[in-house]
Amino acid sequence: MVRRTPDSIDALMLTTTGVVILVLILAFAAFLLALPGVLGRRERRRRAEAEADADVAEPAIDAPDAATGERLESGLASSRKPFRTLRDRWRARRLDDEAWEDLEETLLLADVGVPMTARLLESLRARARRDGVRDADGLTPLLEAEITAAFDHPDRALHLEPGRPSVWLLVGVNGVGKTTTAAKLARREREAGRRVLLVAADTFRAAAADQLAAWGASLGVDVLRGQEGGDPASVVFDAVQAAQARGVDVVLVDTAGRLHTKRNLMEELAKIRRIVDRFPDALAEVLLVLDATTGQNGLVQAREFAGTVGVTGVVLAKLDGTARG
Repeated sequence: MVRRTPDSIDALMLTTTGVVILVLILAFAAFLLALPGVLGRRERRRRAEAEADADVAEPAIDAPDAATGERLESGLASSRKPFRTLRDRWRARRLDDEAWEDLEETLLLADVGVPMTARLLESLRARARRDGVRDADGLTPLLEAEITAAFDHPDRALHLEPGRPSVWLLVGVNGVGKTTTAAKLARREREAGRRVLLVAADTFRAAAADQLAAWGASLGVDVLRGQEGGDPASVVFDAVQAAQARGVDVVLVDTAGRLHTKRNLMEELAKIRRIVDRFPDALAEVLLVLDATTGQNGLVQAREFAGTVGVTGVVLAKLDGTARG
């Protein structure tokens, strides 16, 4: 049995304390060594962004004669800026750990999100090794290809059933832009030579039906609306029957905005879907309209609406706003 004297215990405590202090000193020294690199990257990014802002004049989004593409480009300026300055910082740089960290920080600043950023970096590292990329600017075409592939889909067209009315159901929470989206789709289909019927299935807010009626009048498109406070499912049923009788090609149903957390309202939406399903092959699309500036809550909305009405596509609205899309 080994007995420790008070002196040996004090010596042991002093030794342990010394080790802890040494570790803290080494950690602080490592932090000081890494700090210039981090600050240097941020300073280079700040200078590059300042030069980009000085060189590139963004189009005014409020200009009355600005084209839609120009407004959209201007609205996405905040998301484009980190990538634009990244190219400047990558010129004549080796593809080292600092370049990868710079890319990761840029993706996160552009609101790409942590999971997608990790996925892009993993794929880019593999492609860079496979292709023998040694310079940072060689990542630019690879990054563009990876981002494009992330959004690649074999079929982006909205489906139509030839010879019968095709119902496109627009769903989403309050204020995301469903009514305006319905008007935009109506204009596009009308210009393509198709007969369109707009349906105001929001029977609880009179202004919603009035707004859709105003759009219909300006576009030269018929609008069907029900009685205020009536059953929206019955309005949709009458609309599909009317579309069959009139030889309509596309029926655009503007539903009431509803919180995805309110089960009774979601069940009402499910009832509208069941009514349309009574007509064989009539329901061609269920489009979830999302405010593009919503953020992570948009994923929650997508899951809830998909589980209730079987979403077939997503419409991102308000991309021409000033916030990041």
